Amino acid sequence: MSEIWTEQYRPKEFSEFKGQEKILERVKAMVTQKNIQHLLFAGPSGTGKSSLAILIAKKLFGGTWRENFLELNSSDSRGIDVIRNEVKDFARTKAIGTDLPKIIFLDECDALTKEAQQALRRTMETFTRTSRFILSCNFSSKMIDPIQSRCTVFRFKPLEEKEMEKIIKEISNQENLKVDKGVIKALYEISEGDVRRVINLLQSCAAVSKNINEDLIYEIVSAAQPKEIKEVLEMAIKKDFIRSRDKLLDVMLKHGLSGLDIIKQIQKEIWNLNIKDEEKVRLVEKCGEVEFRMVEGSDEFLQLESLLASFINTK
Repeated sequence: MSEIWTEQYRPKEFSEFKGQEKILERVKAMVTQKNIQHLLFAGPSGTGKSSLAILIAKKLFGGTWRENFLELNSSDSRGIDVIRNEVKDFARTKAIGTDLPKIIFLDECDALTKEAQQALRRTMETFTRTSRFILSCNFSSKMIDPIQSRCTVFRFKPLEEKEMEKIIKEISNQENLKVDKGVIKALYEISEGDVRRVINLLQSCAAVSKNINEDLIYEIVSAAQPKEIKEVLEMAIKKDFIRSRDKLLDVMLKHGLSGLDIIKQIQKEIWNLNIKDEEKVRLVEKCGEVEFRMVEGSDEFLQLESLLASFINTK
């Protein structure tokens, strides 16, 4: 059975790590000097937080990295007991085969309860001689101030298109994939800088065909193509409401999209319409209002019809 590509292409050297150059520079210096502090990695999913934490452990401990590295997902075990038991038991013992402190990596630690975070703060300061913590979260604001002040904070950002292009081309060459020019842009727009999602999409497409084009990408991801959404909106702007509504329903049924899925694509495509900027802002505001009503339980297609009606008044 072939390996999952997100694991197969996880960076094994600092030189293979794409994006986050400033963060990488500082982390490499820490590893070279063997002077690791408590670290807090904050940022969106798929930007390299877990990969960098594992890479730090491998570089520091070499062959014994698994024995000296504890990885826990805080969204699975978010209560105080996991900190008092698993984390504390691992933190209090010395590392195997090295004088360096062990590393405890807590992923998605913004899911920890406030009580668990207080227990973690105490554990971090009690066992500094034997352990260092690397905390990973999507939102650093959800971490209590005493933890943030004990950590060096690194803020990860979504990868830029040029960095994503390098990753896609490297994997395509390794796996003998033929990638169309538009595929890289389509993957970047769908993923919004999430490398993990891009690699998973590539593997899914490669299972179907070695020749990957835009149509295959949108078929795999179950999303409407931007040109389909743009066509719906342009019909509405031309006051052809019935055809616009029918086309929207057809697109939703063809791709199996919910109202919340399609509203996000509409919001993106508004900025590509040939209308005044003031109108674009008004329509985006309307999108936000419609999405809120959907989340609150309103009928999705009725809300989408009201959104299309807003386009008819566009100047």
